[in-house]
Amino acid sequence: MAVSPSFRAYIIEQLEGLPHITSKGMFGGVGVYSEEFFFALLDNDRVYFKVNDSNRPDFEAVDMGAFEPYGDGRTMQYYEVPVAVIEDSDALKEWSRKAIEVSRMSKKGKKKKS
Repeated sequence: MAVSPSFRAYIIEQLEGLPHITSKGMFGGVGVYSEEFFFALLDNDRVYFKVNDSNRPDFEAVDMGAFEPYGDGRTMQYYEVPVAVIEDSDALKEWSRKAIEVSRMSKKGKKKKS
């Protein structure tokens, strides 16, 4: 689950202009936040965005799958971002905004349940 420093820096640079982007090392990978919203993770020099029914079709339309942290078929609600999107800063920001909104809604739902 390693992330190279150059890949981490590249992704953060590509996200420049989004609200308060930060990254934190976690479990060998990297978590990416916009303000307090955890919307992306980096693992093995790949990017995964948080998904729900609102943005999952974007990923499925380009045959991208869910993050499998253990390699045993169990997945998380994060899907891999296509390389073409990563390399296009405007497209990456558009996909990021959707993932940030998913995170925002997820966090809002958790607060209501408390």
